[in-house]
Amino acid sequence: MKFHADGLLFDNDGTLLSSLDSVRRCWTRWAGEYGVTAEDFARVELHGRPAVEIIADLLPAERVPGALARIERLEIEDVAGGGVVALPGTKELLGALPAGSWAVVTSATRPLAEARLREVGVGVPLLVTAEDITRGKPDPEPYLLAARRLGVDPSRCVVFEDAPAGLRAGRAAGMRTVALATTHDRAELVAHAVVDDLSAVSVRVAHAGLEVAAGG
Repeated sequence: MKFHADGLLFDNDGTLLSSLDSVRRCWTRWAGEYGVTAEDFARVELHGRPAVEIIADLLPAERVPGALARIERLEIEDVAGGGVVALPGTKELLGALPAGSWAVVTSATRPLAEARLREVGVGVPLLVTAEDITRGKPDPEPYLLAARRLGVDPSRCVVFEDAPAGLRAGRAAGMRTVALATTHDRAELVAHAVVDDLSAVSVRVAHAGLEVAAGG
């Protein structure tokens, strides 16, 4: 599948890098500290959601601010613990992109997103994070904001995502979507193209913008 685009928008965790080991380690410790039962913890989806939403599902409102500060501290401190790694194709693809043509759109906070990107050797680009939005994925707000900050038409953007909620956000924003089968089964991924990871994506700089090839 080929696309013509002016802007490329990447989810972070599960798309550019994997932090699953770190996330499980930190949230399991957090749940123990805050007395969250294993049963309650198991029913909450962690991947692709802002931490504040996860915590609000588990704790009374008055405990959310302190609990949010605690999980962010745990996750930032754990970044160098061996649970954050670049996914295949990430560095090669990003290294081929012109400056100002791409952004990272993540449900994480800015300090955590920056720490994880630095850990895998990716220079911090334009970032849209949890602090920048009022409605997270699957709402289109995060991706529309990224397009606006890049100064490009949403219809000329391609979104790269591993999570169904993020793919819904991209489609709702009127963007082309490329799904990465890194954290979900292909049957769960509704997108214009589905690939194993970013090693199956290439970009060529053309006179009219970027030419993106995804998969065969």
